[in-house]
Amino acid sequence: MIKSKNIIAVPSINPSEQRSIQKRLQDYAVIGQKLLVQRAIIYLSAVGLAAFYYDATIAGFFLAAIALCEAYDTILLRHVLATSKAKTLKPRKMLYHIYAITIVSAITISLFCVSIAVQQGTDNGHFLPLFLLISASIFAAMNNHQFIPVLGMRLSIYVVAILFIAVRDVWIVRPPMNSEIWLNLFTVMFVLAFILELARSFLTGYSVLLKNRLALQIEHKNALAASEAKTRFLSTVSHELRTPLTSIKGALDLIEIGSVGEVPHKMTRLLGIARSNSSRLIDLVGDLLLLQSSDAGKFTLNLSVVDLGSIVNSTIDNFQPYAKTLGVEVEADIPADTFFVKGDKKRLSQVITNLLSNAAKFSDTGGTVRVSLFCDAGNLVISVQDQGIGIPDGSEGQIFEEFGQIDSSDQRKFQGTGLGLSISKRIVEGHGGSIGYDSEFGIGTTFKVILESAGEGLAPIEAPATYHSAA
Repeated sequence: MIKSKNIIAVPSINPSEQRSIQKRLQDYAVIGQKLLVQRAIIYLSAVGLAAFYYDATIAGFFLAAIALCEAYDTILLRHVLATSKAKTLKPRKMLYHIYAITIVSAITISLFCVSIAVQQGTDNGHFLPLFLLISASIFAAMNNHQFIPVLGMRLSIYVVAILFIAVRDVWIVRPPMNSEIWLNLFTVMFVLAFILELARSFLTGYSVLLKNRLALQIEHKNALAASEAKTRFLSTVSHELRTPLTSIKGALDLIEIGSVGEVPHKMTRLLGIARSNSSRLIDLVGDLLLLQSSDAGKFTLNLSVVDLGSIVNSTIDNFQPYAKTLGVEVEADIPADTFFVKGDKKRLSQVITNLLSNAAKFSDTGGTVRVSLFCDAGNLVISVQDQGIGIPDGSEGQIFEEFGQIDSSDQRKFQGTGLGLSISKRIVEGHGGSIGYDSEFGIGTTFKVILESAGEGLAPIEAPATYHSAA
């Protein structure tokens, strides 16, 4: 016959509770370490007074006992911090040690104060021992609120000691009710009620604070996970789109130049539309890849000393056909071989293209976009000014956000992904420069890119007063 055995289940700590205990232990250890010097000064002062006015031998004994408790407590707190950092902390084991040293330390301090009260006799108000015990109680309420058992044990021992001192005088003297000895007892009880309320307040406040901190940590982890998922998604989708789009554009180019036969006149316009939109999609994929590489910290620039004026002029020449389709004129008078920067020619051209596209898109038909390049206090400033609708006040943060749109509704007048300015900001900051704007709503906007000069430039020109930085 097989007898069944009773199996006693050991309660386990769920992950949430485990994190809470570990955080409480860390907070307890940090505060304990910070207050070590303060506690040492208090103990030395109290023992010194007791040694001078009462029995020096008894005071020396308690000084040694308190010093041993503090030494053990210091070693324990350092071990908590070290194991927390190394992620080898054992919460249950640490709590047992903390409970033990709490009891021993509180009893030692209480006995020290009781010994002073005994030496004082009964015809004394016991100001020193009661003051020390009440101060220790308040100190515990303020700094030992991480664990209810720790605070509860320490306060219980101090309260017993305080009541013992007050009740002992009443018991020995047995005075009438109008005696100050009874008044001292009632005062002590009033102070104890205040200490208990103070402890409750600190306990409640710390519990709420810890709950919020843990919730923020969880939200932070979730945000990081979402960001990583977004980065992986952008990378995968962008790479998967690039190959077929490149093939489509290549095929359209071959058809358009007649490599597969003469193209009917009726198809020419449709091929042009398809080719233009495939180019636009390829540019969008490129922007997404650049955004993804920047988020992943893999954004690289091929830096060399380049002629910034030449880059601006060539970018404007390439942009002119698109500007004409919008009925916008681009004006610029920028000399070559005058302005030099250390930069990535391709990326700087991309920034200028984005600014031109943005200016042309928000300009009215027949409007003018003015581009200038000048030197100001050792820096080169690219200015792109339009006569468009302007930017409302308070839109500084939204302008340079990823996928940011001032009007994000489905019925918005101006279409776009909202990536151009965000990517431009990253490229410019990658060059150690800055990008910003000044604008008057309904009048127009001027975007400015500031880069450090790498060569001779023109005399400084005063920049406009109002300037919204992207930083």
